[in-house]
Amino acid sequence: MQLNLLNVKKNLYLCNVKKIKENKYITLKGVRVNNLKGIDIQIPQNSLTVITGVSGSGKSSLAFDTLFAEGQRRYIESLSSYARQFIGRMKKPQVDTIENIPPAIAVEQRTMNHNPRSTVGTTTEIYEYLKLLFTKIGRTFSPISGQEVKRDSVSNVVDAVLDRFDEKKIYILCPIVLTEGETFEEKLNILLQSGYTRLFKNGEILPIDTQIDSNHAEKNNNLAKEKINHSKENNNHLLLIDRLTIKQNNEEIYLRLSESVHTAFNESNGDCIIWSEDKQEHFSNRFERDGITFVKPTENFFSFNNSYGACQTCNGLGQVEGISEDLVITKPYLSVYEDVVNCWKGVVMSKFKEDFIRKAHRKFPIHRPYNELTEKERHLLWYGSDNIIGIYQFFEMLRKESYKIQFRVLLSRYTGKTHCPECGGSRLRKDVQYVKIGGKSIVDLLLMPIDELNDYFDNLHLTDYEFQASERIIKEIKSRLHYLLEVGLSYITLNRQSSTLSGGESQRIVLATSIGSPLVGSMYILDEPTIGLHTTDTNRLINVLKALRDEGNTVVVVEHDEDVIRSADYVIDIGPKAGINGGEVVFAGGVKQLLKDNNSLTAKYLRKELEIPVQKTHIQSKEYLIIENAYGNNLQNVTFRLPLNEKVVVCGVSGSGKSTLVNKIFINALRMHFDISLDYQPKCSEIKGSLSLIKDLQVVDQNPLGKSSRSNPVLYIGAFDNIRELFASLPMAKARGNKVGYFSFNVEGGRCETCKGEGKVDIHMQFMADVTLECDECHGKRYKEEALEIKYKDKNIADVLAMTVDEAVDFFNDKTNPYCIKINHSLSVLQRTGLGYLQLGQSLSTVSGGEAQRIKLATYLQKENKTKPTLFVFDEPTTGLHFDDINKLNQCFDDLIRYGHSVLIIEHHLDIIKTADWLIELGPKGGKLGGKIIFEGTPEELTKTDTPTSKFLKEKMTC
Repeated sequence: MQLNLLNVKKNLYLCNVKKIKENKYITLKGVRVNNLKGIDIQIPQNSLTVITGVSGSGKSSLAFDTLFAEGQRRYIESLSSYARQFIGRMKKPQVDTIENIPPAIAVEQRTMNHNPRSTVGTTTEIYEYLKLLFTKIGRTFSPISGQEVKRDSVSNVVDAVLDRFDEKKIYILCPIVLTEGETFEEKLNILLQSGYTRLFKNGEILPIDTQIDSNHAEKNNNLAKEKINHSKENNNHLLLIDRLTIKQNNEEIYLRLSESVHTAFNESNGDCIIWSEDKQEHFSNRFERDGITFVKPTENFFSFNNSYGACQTCNGLGQVEGISEDLVITKPYLSVYEDVVNCWKGVVMSKFKEDFIRKAHRKFPIHRPYNELTEKERHLLWYGSDNIIGIYQFFEMLRKESYKIQFRVLLSRYTGKTHCPECGGSRLRKDVQYVKIGGKSIVDLLLMPIDELNDYFDNLHLTDYEFQASERIIKEIKSRLHYLLEVGLSYITLNRQSSTLSGGESQRIVLATSIGSPLVGSMYILDEPTIGLHTTDTNRLINVLKALRDEGNTVVVVEHDEDVIRSADYVIDIGPKAGINGGEVVFAGGVKQLLKDNNSLTAKYLRKELEIPVQKTHIQSKEYLIIENAYGNNLQNVTFRLPLNEKVVVCGVSGSGKSTLVNKIFINALRMHFDISLDYQPKCSEIKGSLSLIKDLQVVDQNPLGKSSRSNPVLYIGAFDNIRELFASLPMAKARGNKVGYFSFNVEGGRCETCKGEGKVDIHMQFMADVTLECDECHGKRYKEEALEIKYKDKNIADVLAMTVDEAVDFFNDKTNPYCIKINHSLSVLQRTGLGYLQLGQSLSTVSGGEAQRIKLATYLQKENKTKPTLFVFDEPTTGLHFDDINKLNQCFDDLIRYGHSVLIIEHHLDIIKTADWLIELGPKGGKLGGKIIFEGTPEELTKTDTPTSKFLKEKMTC
């Protein structure tokens, strides 16, 4: 009956969802946020809606600055005024009306948390469930005997006695425990007054009163000062609680035995001894074994964010300042004999290496590479033994003589962040590892990749009691693990620090967490969840998005990926172009209707009317940079060969080792060659090859260009200097004596002093959101009236800053004016990178990661071939880019190569991969199953192989 009722409720829920899906829409009218031009749009609820369009067209303005901002604002406004004063207030977006908007949750593309205590486990909440699981059913095992530690209860003791001593006469005994300062004679008097009359010693019963005399008192006074041994073998001076003959199924015996055991526990602080003529057994209600008292597990016992459970050495951070392995061992492919230990080099220090080799050669493989040593062998190298000095002992000797300057210098050279020696980086107190489930401790589980952890729970065998106690907990854990696998994160571990994740990994973790504990009737807004995701995992991600929708939520995704667009229930294409030429709804409807639409630029790429051309010919360079024995994370002795003056793309599944190889090892090896400060000590051979052909290194990432509202695109690329010089050269400026600095809004002179050149002022409100208003003095123009009177072609400097790049290129198209030539050259490069829609004075704090990357690229492109040969490294430059933007970006890469530079790109996007001159694929999978170079060659050669990328690339190149 109950099951039928549940089915009826489920059917009713599905019917309600269907009705909402058919009849309910989120309705927006007159949206004017940023560049949106008062658009009206309807978004179906309980659907998967994709918002697409060229970069800068207004997608994020609609999704995040309008939908999410209003959803969050309405939630905050629903709280009491007291609660609102503690919450950051949100502004009402510029929109006429928004109807039927559900509560909003945004999942953006940025690294989640820079807190060193935040890990994947805490973010996904899996760690919280693991703590609860180990508290409920974890079993503690002694590290000495390996036996389980149990606490005996009265009922357990009674059952054991009835089973093992049936039809036998037994004595129930307990040790005599003296309190501090108490003598044995005083204790016997207290026991006698409490009603006890007999002692038990070596199988003999002794009356208490006969033991109280001066001789025994003096003898036992000395005994009282000693620590009493409570082991099973110590039967001296035991208190006799009771004596009886055990009989099964006798209620009177059961009750009497229970009372006596309880009394024994109370009198001895937890010990009870059962003695018969042929055997004796010791029971304890204390949590101890093998002479060790263990801690009874609680949730805080397993928490590194609580002082009770955190390692006391590192305070739960997992790292301490100490001798860094990364600094001591920089070339792990070498052996001890080949000087793998950096601190044991040189005339003086090499004697420690020789001493180690002489004493340890029989038990240590001195010719085996460091990265092939076993844990036991590494332990010997680092910690030494009785007569062998290890690395840590070597540095301890230096510390003792640190009054010598050369030793202090040596110590500082090898000191850095290193794994905590006490907890090994686990963050938890050491005895946490004594508690196990299925033979694994919580530390073991935290260090497992997600796929291995999922297999562990699938194959976990529990008793009936354990299953009932943990069923719901394990169900929650497995649900979250399943979704982490579905979003392509099988290779990460729960102990991984959140700040080390990429933006795409962070976003997918939040997504998996949201689905693992889904809300119903909410709106999830995601910003390009396919970032950092290989094509082979895209379908799994799409299934996750659909699962979130099927739970009764509205899912809105800002996305350019073709597979995601084709899988949407509803598509909104914003455009037709970017900036002031965008901000309109080009198309809104289903995918089938989109493919028939003639106005949508997206539709033309989906129909293959427009496409990014395949590279017909490839540059075949004979010059290379090479690093060998690259080692780190999951990389295992990789040899990386980079052709110069080519467009080289490094691809592979998520977690295969691309970022480790390029960003951590190769780039830092090249920095070491150029004598530039390192972010990471690269574990590889010294870089070699045609180094004379590379004079500089530029890493073009997506980090923000600046948080200041005063910084803008023309200021960043240097064009604003030429603009100010142009205005300073005008006759009126010369007549007034206005120099170049007068036209800067960052210093006193021509700027408005009321708003200090900001163009706006902030009004602080106590119980409401701060209000930003246009400056009354300059009306948002940033400059004084006197400065605005100086004009070029009837435009003052404020008018110029309000122009888009495209407008400014036409405006400064004067080939006779040297300033205009310089300005136009810089701005035309911004055009070529697809940023013609940006305003010259637009704050850089408002640009996306992809736009920031292209602005950086423009600063190098404007120099053309005037700069020295440079290696440019790009990490997923297609982030936030439409098909049309990728086409422009490819052309920029070709320009760099034409100017004599080299380009290295980490990328998943097939439109970049197919246009490469040379491909390097890592894999074959992520995590431990990756870290190898499985292909090197041209895109055409890759399509003839069988790798995770090849089958998708073949489809792309034959379309």
